[in-house]
Amino acid sequence: MTKPSSYSIVTMVICLIYSMSKWISTYYELWPSIGIPPIPTLVLRR
Repeated sequence: MTKPSSYSIVTMVICLIYSMSKWISTYYELWPSIGIPPIPTLVLRR
């Protein structure tokens, strides 16, 4: 009954995770040259 909506939600989540992983990999490649510490380590240190 709710298969179409749940399938669309799963697809949306997969696309979101994929785009976030690409953004995070680009961020981790750029942050040493910028000199800004990554946000996840700042969150984990608190």
